[in-house]
Amino acid sequence: MWLGIVRRVASRCEVSRARRVAVIGIAASVLSLAGTGLQAQDAPSTTLEAPAMLGGVKPDVGGDKTRTRFVIGLEKSVDFQVFSLSNPNRVIVELPDIKVQLPPSSVAASVGLVQSFRGGLSAPGKMRVVIDVTGPVVVEKASIEKAKDVQHATRLVLEIVPADAGGKNTPASAKRPVVQTSASGLGAVGLQPPLPRPALRPDQRANNVFKPIIVIDPGHGGHDSGAQKYGTVEKDVVLAFSLRLRDKLEASGRYKVLMTRNDDSFVELDERRDFADRSKAALFIAVHADYAGSQASGATIYSLRDNVATELQRAAKGRVGSEVLSGKELSTVRAEADDEVSSVKSFLTDLALKELVVNHERTKVFAGAVVETMGATTTMMNNPDREAGFRVLKSAKMPSVLIELAYVTNRSDAANLKSDAWRDKVSGSIVTALDNYFSYHTSRLPM
Repeated sequence: MWLGIVRRVASRCEVSRARRVAVIGIAASVLSLAGTGLQAQDAPSTTLEAPAMLGGVKPDVGGDKTRTRFVIGLEKSVDFQVFSLSNPNRVIVELPDIKVQLPPSSVAASVGLVQSFRGGLSAPGKMRVVIDVTGPVVVEKASIEKAKDVQHATRLVLEIVPADAGGKNTPASAKRPVVQTSASGLGAVGLQPPLPRPALRPDQRANNVFKPIIVIDPGHGGHDSGAQKYGTVEKDVVLAFSLRLRDKLEASGRYKVLMTRNDDSFVELDERRDFADRSKAALFIAVHADYAGSQASGATIYSLRDNVATELQRAAKGRVGSEVLSGKELSTVRAEADDEVSSVKSFLTDLALKELVVNHERTKVFAGAVVETMGATTTMMNNPDREAGFRVLKSAKMPSVLIELAYVTNRSDAANLKSDAWRDKVSGSIVTALDNYFSYHTSRLPM
């Protein structure tokens, strides 16, 4: 039971037990149907047709392309299974070996959704009716009915509709599996699996996959202008650069990007960091521009100083034990196995503490990746991979870096900071660093 909670904490992904059971149940049903070997060549070729109506029931097929009714005459009420398949498209009716009458050959030509039909023995003691249809369909209703006008007459009535889940005329009930029940009322004896879904376009598929959350923090803002020189205002140029970086990351389809600010507003330093913590970010990137003498030039990447990171990890240890399980999760563990609570908390605490240490190592890896790729597109400061105790970086929950793009006090750097071409080139190099980090470096860190 608690293993599911452990997996959630480790992978940050929770799947309820009920959903797992449902998925397994549906998969089992689909596999059981696949195991029947219902291929086109397996369909019975004998068409059942009697010279007189079976039990006084007239089998029939009628309707149009939006709904087709197919009636089979039966010797008596029996349990049955009905499901639809594709490639080729057809409806399968499984019955015990009884007398069955299909519509007469005069209506065997295409009617509504039905192209043709046939029936016969599929195995000892088993009867199968195969209805070829014009396209993907679902059986909206399948029931055994007593004819009102003929005593003891029994018939199986199928209501077939298109399986166009996106069509506005498709009934809601036709968009999900239909449970077929027998006339005895004892419950379902078969499950119609959902039809295969059309392949998704690449952009649709990309929207459904997991995307790491990147928080970009443009420095300063509002009343805090930051560094200024040569007509270059830090709060403005770092916002413009951050927006360009955001657009490139989102265009890749690989990341979900959040901004601490996307306009000229001021955000407190602690709130910037807390926002990233609450968002469960995979990476935090603060963007600034530097100020020094006119000779200073180039970009610098800062990560949290080792001794500060160690102190931060030590301070975080006291909170980890109380945060690894929510109140609801704790109640669940106690309800299932109260004696396991301490073991579960101890395991999860160790896991969370290990993550604190790994996050600092991940920060160093990403900082190195940025230095490597940015160096190919812009001037870098001497020894650009540096450490500092910046307040905004003091989070043990995620890798965090602060990028000083350039110096506003250097004429050439200041001109670059206001250049669209420079922003495009350098932001592209950071995207490359992110790609390298997530696809290669993190897989080689201890977990």
